[in-house]
Amino acid sequence: MSGRAQLMWDDAVTAYDFGDTHPMDPVRLALTMGLVRAFGLDGAVDLRSAKAVGDSTLRLVHRQDYVAAVRAASANPRAADQDYGLGTVDDPAFAGMHEASALIAGLSVGAAEAVWRGETEHAVNFTGGLHHAMPGSAAGFCVYNDPALAIARLLELGAERVAYVDVDVHHGDGVQAAFWEDPRVLTISLHEHPRTLFPQTGWPEETGAGAGEGSAVNVALPAGTGDAGWLRAFHAVVPELLADFRPQVLVTQHGADTHFEDPLAHLAVSLDAQRAVMESCHRLAHEHADGRWVALGGGGYAVVDVVPRSWTHLVGIAAHAPVDPESVVPPSWRDLVYARTRQLGPGRMTDGRTPSWQAWEDGYDPADRLDQAVLASRKAVFPLRGLLT
Repeated sequence: MSGRAQLMWDDAVTAYDFGDTHPMDPVRLALTMGLVRAFGLDGAVDLRSAKAVGDSTLRLVHRQDYVAAVRAASANPRAADQDYGLGTVDDPAFAGMHEASALIAGLSVGAAEAVWRGETEHAVNFTGGLHHAMPGSAAGFCVYNDPALAIARLLELGAERVAYVDVDVHHGDGVQAAFWEDPRVLTISLHEHPRTLFPQTGWPEETGAGAGEGSAVNVALPAGTGDAGWLRAFHAVVPELLADFRPQVLVTQHGADTHFEDPLAHLAVSLDAQRAVMESCHRLAHEHADGRWVALGGGGYAVVDVVPRSWTHLVGIAAHAPVDPESVVPPSWRDLVYARTRQLGPGRMTDGRTPSWQAWEDGYDPADRLDQAVLASRKAVFPLRGLLT
């Protein structure tokens, strides 16, 4: 097994572009890769591309009629069929949509294959994490569900237990739906409460069905949750479940839209807390999955100040070459930011926070909304898995 992490990248991913007024601006991908290079992290990883996924792989998650609809809209955006979620405000059709979406999915599937086959322990695709796409429809800026496709490919290759941890501000609904009745996949999503944010799912009571009952875990966080609460919730749920499940591979989704500057949501998490969760996921992969870790991007709409710094930290952590939070952002990257966006980029790789949290074992406050949310999740799913709440 290579000692170097793999970073999946292809310049063509920036063709995943819903238009100038859409919040999912592909400049966030270009700027992230630019910052990775500015810190020299491209020399600390094996930089890889992959083929776009074909129909046989897409059918592991998506219906054939939906794939056909995406192809048709890709060839003629004006003919997009809104019954498939295409040509909507959230998911406008654009020329080449199928090809760009299939490439992003291919990078995530390629990352999963490399980890499973022992070519590397860790693989990162920050262009992926498009977790809202459903088997038969686009949703929430997502056309093909690359996390679900990567997991489905792992199962096809023989994996018996795959854990998926999603810390995007939005519920990982598409991945949950894909494996709702599959006990081989444990999905854990920490997200803003569905009362206040799209997609209005991810209630604690959503725990899976049939043989998969107890395999879906949802922690619905109150709007306004900051570093201490976010980290408390993560550590109150995720480590214990992973220790019980014993995944062979850990797949994580690191949407940067939990940040207090993100314009589309209402959590108040810092870059420093996001980095702390990335470090925890890295450690948990080594503790419970023999180091097999596939790390994906996701949402994130503060495309200059937050997303590139957050995902550059992710690449550094996976590469065992973490970027010091106190590092000054290279001037060459700030020049790139100005050239591409006419904005001034951030100066350091930190928000100046030192995140801390109180462990769940240290006490439960019945008057605290965060603690109420955590307890609701633990009560809903822990007994189904034979664990104490």
